[in-house]
Amino acid sequence: METILDIIRGFRPADGGVLRIDSTAGEPFAAVDPQSLHVEVSAGASAHLVVLHTAPDLSSLTLELAEGAQLVLTELFVAEAFAEVAVKQAARSRCRLTTVLLSSANASYRIDLDGADAENELGGVFLAAGEEHCVLKLHTAHNVADCRSDSYVKGVAGGQAVGEFCGMVYVAPDAQRTDARQQSRNILLSRTARITTQPQLEIYADDVKCSHGATVGQMDAEAILYMRQRGLSEAQARRLQIEGFVGDVVTRCGIEPLCGAILERAAAKIETL
Repeated sequence: METILDIIRGFRPADGGVLRIDSTAGEPFAAVDPQSLHVEVSAGASAHLVVLHTAPDLSSLTLELAEGAQLVLTELFVAEAFAEVAVKQAARSRCRLTTVLLSSANASYRIDLDGADAENELGGVFLAAGEEHCVLKLHTAHNVADCRSDSYVKGVAGGQAVGEFCGMVYVAPDAQRTDARQQSRNILLSRTARITTQPQLEIYADDVKCSHGATVGQMDAEAILYMRQRGLSEAQARRLQIEGFVGDVVTRCGIEPLCGAILERAAAKIETL
């Protein structure tokens, strides 16, 4: 199977500066270790952007979606990068984010829904092994009425690793008919691993549908027993359960060869947990 770098070398480069997207882009854009990148998606335009972090650098990414624009962002961390992503969405825009942390990393997302009927979806997953430390922060601001957001973050930690998720959904005064969901699910694979999760709501409007939840637990013992009864070893059963847990997020990236390469990389990481 092709590596992640092999796959994205065939995409349009977007390595730094300003990227303006004025129409529907059939071919994805890609950036490797961008220190600063500003993306503007014009009204009615759509695109897919892949960002790969392979070095322990600082990274700043800003995304501006005009009215009716659509953007899919897939961000992958294979090194200890510190990345800040800011998303500003106008009316009727759609943005889907997928972030995967396969190394110690710190990823921070700030999403502002500034126009009616804007919609944002974020799926994130981190795999922390050894003494790694993964941090994922998310702040979603519903600044006007009639917007929707849905975030789901999954974490797996083994060894003495630490994982952190801090999520905030903010609903401004008069941002009526907001529909916001936030979910964090996590699995600990050792007694010394630790995951902290803080989903939060700050609501100043009264006609809203907002929910959040968090779980931190062990692997599904019944599912492992079921698979062992069908001939798998305990190690195989554990690996398959984690792969399914992670794959639920990864497969939403929307580019089939890239999804396969990320899952292959994740499977190799799972072997070290």
